[in-house]
Amino acid sequence: MISLTVNGKAYEVDVEPDTPLLWVLRDTIGLTGTRYGCGIAQCGACTVHIDGAPVRSCSMPIGSITGGPEITTIEGLAKNGTLHPVQQAWLDHDVPQCGYCQSGMIMAVVALLKEKPKPTDADIDAEITNICRCGTYQRIRAAIHAAAGA
Repeated sequence: MISLTVNGKAYEVDVEPDTPLLWVLRDTIGLTGTRYGCGIAQCGACTVHIDGAPVRSCSMPIGSITGGPEITTIEGLAKNGTLHPVQQAWLDHDVPQCGYCQSGMIMAVVALLKEKPKPTDADIDAEITNICRCGTYQRIRAAIHAAAGA
């Protein structure tokens, strides 16, 4: 059994230690907001936070998560029925088209804004490496700047 804290809730999971965190979140715990994209940590659709740092969960073996870190998924961002400012900016700027990559993109942006509350376009280009196949990058950039002003 492996103990996890996800979105403030404790879980005991009975999985092999080499099981990727992504599949523990989706298949074992039932939090399906985190998406599978590429399986090789390139696209970012599977991004979650471990102690506030963005991590690509498709390549993170559950057995490597030690010390009881706090794992946050897209489901854990809203508080008391209020969307996180990044989530609200996403809606306000009509960012998603298909929406598949958006949970991972939002998680990456939340981490960026925690480290750099007023990112430049160069900061965004350097730090947000998630792939959006629909190509909504201009709206993503606008939403990031809007959330930074919130």
